[in-house]
Amino acid sequence: MLSESEMGTVLADSAPNLDVPVPCEVSLSDVMVNSPSRTVEDHNAKITEETKTEESQLDMFRSKASSPASGLWTTRRDGEVKLRLEQQGIGSETPKTVHELLQEAVKKYGDYFALASKKGDQWIKQTYKQYYEECRKAAKSFIKLGLERFHGVGILGFNSAEWFIADIGAILAGGFAVGIYTTNSPEACQYVAENCGANILVVENHKQLQKILEVQHKLPLLKAIIQYNGELKEKRPNLYTWSEFMSLGSDVPDSQLDKIIDSQKPNQCCTLIYTSGTTGQPKGVMLSHDNITWTSLSAGSYVQLTEATEQQEVVISYLPLSHIAAQMIDIWLPITFGAQVFFAQPDALKGSLIDTLREVRPTAFMGVPRVWEKIQEKMKSVGAKSSALRRKVAAWAKEVGLQTNLKRMNGASELPMNFRLARQLVYKKVRKGLGLDRCTKCYTGAAPITRETLEFFLSLDIPVYELYGMSESSGPHTISLPDAFRITSCGKEITGCRTMIYKPDSDGSGEICFSGRHIFMGYLNMEDKTKEAIHEEGWLHSGDLGKHDRNGFLYITGRIKELIITAGGENIPPVPIEDAVKEAVPIISNAMLVGDKAKFLAMLLTLKCNVNEETGEPQDDLTPEAIAYCLRLGSKATKVSDIVGGKDKAVDAAIQKGIALVNEKAISNAQKVQKWVLLEKDFSVTGGELGPTMKLKRPVVAKMYKDQIDHFYTDGETTPANPLSK
Repeated sequence: MLSESEMGTVLADSAPNLDVPVPCEVSLSDVMVNSPSRTVEDHNAKITEETKTEESQLDMFRSKASSPASGLWTTRRDGEVKLRLEQQGIGSETPKTVHELLQEAVKKYGDYFALASKKGDQWIKQTYKQYYEECRKAAKSFIKLGLERFHGVGILGFNSAEWFIADIGAILAGGFAVGIYTTNSPEACQYVAENCGANILVVENHKQLQKILEVQHKLPLLKAIIQYNGELKEKRPNLYTWSEFMSLGSDVPDSQLDKIIDSQKPNQCCTLIYTSGTTGQPKGVMLSHDNITWTSLSAGSYVQLTEATEQQEVVISYLPLSHIAAQMIDIWLPITFGAQVFFAQPDALKGSLIDTLREVRPTAFMGVPRVWEKIQEKMKSVGAKSSALRRKVAAWAKEVGLQTNLKRMNGASELPMNFRLARQLVYKKVRKGLGLDRCTKCYTGAAPITRETLEFFLSLDIPVYELYGMSESSGPHTISLPDAFRITSCGKEITGCRTMIYKPDSDGSGEICFSGRHIFMGYLNMEDKTKEAIHEEGWLHSGDLGKHDRNGFLYITGRIKELIITAGGENIPPVPIEDAVKEAVPIISNAMLVGDKAKFLAMLLTLKCNVNEETGEPQDDLTPEAIAYCLRLGSKATKVSDIVGGKDKAVDAAIQKGIALVNEKAISNAQKVQKWVLLEKDFSVTGGELGPTMKLKRPVVAKMYKDQIDHFYTDGETTPANPLSK
């Protein structure tokens, strides 16, 4: 993500090169938030009573006959659901549609800048009034092209003003806004387009257009394709440039559009978010107008976003907009609070993001764990090349920063003198070098992040706050705050949402269930999957395992579908063991625990290597950090191929030693890793092992590396009690 030369120029003076792991002791119990003694039955009784109250208030939001008696979900594209209004507080806010939210924004923030796109060296900006008018233009053009009510407009491309306008225009025109991952294959694009009944597809460029043209003959409902960036390389029927598209609806009267807008209800679907498909075919998550408008209000209020009329927030849009997190942070929260959105360059994750960060200086910034990890790796690499004096100063500052911030996290308010000195010498320089000097809200989510990375940034006085949620909860459910966070916890519920730990074990860990107005409508055309996800009393089953500490902070402990059940019947969550191995052996990039229905656990490992910036393919060259690690071991390895297959005894011994240390802390023999193997290539999105949000696709990896896994359990001479083997 960050080029070494760029980081070196600004951060050489202060880039730290020391990790100071300080354990954060937290007493965990099986409590539920705000209700330590409440049982599942108590929760169910309470929600039933609330449901009865809502029924008397919400006749206008009752679902159609196709929905269950409770009316809380539907799988029909034209279905309606009963909204989960509360008696008081933010949960009782009047429901509104996306159009009503837009109108409010124009009224409050009309002359404030909304969107900023860089053309050459200039930022081209649009005000909220202009933004709204562009969305109406797009809506009219969609109507002209024949967009049918409750049918999809698929959008395939990198973040841009056109992406936003197409998304909102599709909603205003009565269709579904449907983001499609840019990494999707033509077949995956076809699946989404078929599933949502897409009438129109919007693509970024010729590369994405080719994917659609390849499967166009299999999409009978498709009426038009629009390319929003670059010139068309060939003319085809029903293929339009963005400017051609935007002028199509000029003769559609406002009254025709307004009639469609007026027919929309807060409890109807307006957006489809497709799950990444890590465990099967993607599911179309139906989000209502109320899901989007209420969640953006509640989440934004919870993290104390300021309205533009007071002090305008600034964000950078670069994460995939097919994901709900990016849509909520980049589109809906800014509209609700009048923030200004700057679009990063398409090569943001290949190096240019740091330039945009420095130029824009956002007030809030969201990075998936891999973004934070890449920043960390580059800073450590640059720091390792600094002079001995600078490294010593950086190490001192990191130690002071970590200790002080851990104390602040636990309630201390006093700032020691050495912390203030370190802030002047190091922390301010680092923040400025990263473009985060105005940023008071740094977030991470969408996948697990390691304690090491969180502590690295905390030691630099850059707290990275975890948030947790899912597509099915319209994005955020819990968020950490500056005055309420714990390392490795994903915080507490946003106001108006509730959590239940379902069937907790003796340690307090059970399935995390959600309730609130952010809960989705259902999966499009998938009744069985919807019934699996939404409990009959309305609780959303997340599939994640977690527990609360005595202060109500939520910790994720695993995923039900990821649980490894050994031949001896022990349920083992793999992520904590995988994370422990990566922490114990810094050269390890990815680790996947295996052993379902087997007599013992084994592990697939990959090494940290450079990545081709154009293709995302992992390369054979080790990262500078990995090479430095090898040198400390006495190894001269510079490539993955120098190590795999038992070629480097020093590295093998270090891996074996690290896993042995992890095994020493295992709570039972069944949770010890008995065998491991180094794979020849790191996991990647392009390779298929990782999903678009960098989550491990375990079933895919298990199938790809079936031979290596089988080999763990077919060596008759080796038993689980023997030393680790390769």
